[in-house]
Amino acid sequence: MLVNFVPKTEISAKENLQWLFILRNLMIGGESLLLLISIDILKIPLHEEALWLTILAIGSVNLYTWMRLKTDVHVTEMEIFSQLAIDVFAIAALLYLTGGATNPFTWIFLLPVILTAIVLPHAYTWYMVILTTTLYTFLIPFHATLTTVEPHLMHMDMANMSPAIHDTQDQEFFNFHIFGMWFGFVCSAGLVAFFAVELSNTIKAGERTLADAREKALQDERIIALGTLAASAAHDMGTPLGTMAIIAHELKDDYSSEMHIELHEKMHIMQDQINRCKQALSVMSASAGELRAEAGHITVLSDYLDEVISQWRSQQPGVKLNLHINPRAPLNEAIIAELTLTHSLINILNNAAEVTPVDKGIDFSINPCTVEGFVGIRIRDYGPGMPEKLLNKIGKTPINSSQGLGVGLFLTYSTITRLGGKIDISNSATGGACIDIILPLTVAT
Repeated sequence: MLVNFVPKTEISAKENLQWLFILRNLMIGGESLLLLISIDILKIPLHEEALWLTILAIGSVNLYTWMRLKTDVHVTEMEIFSQLAIDVFAIAALLYLTGGATNPFTWIFLLPVILTAIVLPHAYTWYMVILTTTLYTFLIPFHATLTTVEPHLMHMDMANMSPAIHDTQDQEFFNFHIFGMWFGFVCSAGLVAFFAVELSNTIKAGERTLADAREKALQDERIIALGTLAASAAHDMGTPLGTMAIIAHELKDDYSSEMHIELHEKMHIMQDQINRCKQALSVMSASAGELRAEAGHITVLSDYLDEVISQWRSQQPGVKLNLHINPRAPLNEAIIAELTLTHSLINILNNAAEVTPVDKGIDFSINPCTVEGFVGIRIRDYGPGMPEKLLNKIGKTPINSSQGLGVGLFLTYSTITRLGGKIDISNSATGGACIDIILPLTVAT
């Protein structure tokens, strides 16, 4: 394999744990800020030590989560649910110390339910609903008393309390509770909107991935069909070519070279063309998968490109090639030299040679890539360029065209993409077509 991929489910689980780590940091910061405001500004006597210990415990869990994210151990669904359950118990402890169910911030129990519904299977969501509902119900009768938040101060004589003081304390408590409910609504609305947008983006990304997978499946079907036809054609044409090679050899033996010089020259050309046809058939067989195991080997990039250019020059000896090598090009790095990749590069060079004037030649450039582990190759011709209406179709499907943009270029795109590379075709502003190829390098063994 050229590229090591991590399974998508494992990536998603680790991303979910990372999001949980970030949200827990926000929760710790928000709780610390509210506690400081309540104690230092509002002068509300709270169970300060117990609250700070609870926040410290949440921070310890988040420290463990941060260390956990640094490892390569697979993240499971049960692990994420367990961390969410710990958060629920921590929220319940904070609410227990700050008024229980009378605390206007009890809406925060909705956050773990929302998170569970988004990132975990449905069964875990119902478990979370049962857990949060049970703890919420427990906080109704059982919670620590907050004397200054009660509507009437417990240390005052209720009989001697004037109606004005009674009404003032009622109004202050009501205003505080209303503010807490308003603040809770704003936070919950923002969080629900945030997660709804993220969920929508995730769904859209999934749809795009699914569409790309369907398009790739269609391309694979076409490639399989073409590979089957190539194997069939290679099998059917092998025998006639072998017969032609034998007859050509016998004709050369029957007629002496001294008496039939011109005939021998023509027979030599015929034998070269027959050998070229046999080589093309072997490439077709390799494309169909018959020689895949023997086709690829690791070699130095400079040696591989020299081999490709040499093979191409034997087919197009009269075409000029302008070679441009960037000094920073990774020529000493290794690459997997597959037979199908060699055929793809030669196919592009042949297409360029057909449309390029003999006096100008073809530009072949080797450049470093902005992404480490890749090399960039540009092949430019000086022909009329690609038709604009075909630029978006080339490589996605075989095209019936008189300019030679059919099966060959389609298979070239498929081969380079399969190897982990990328190919892009465009028209140069000064004329001609430019084909930019990015190929993955590998580690030599």
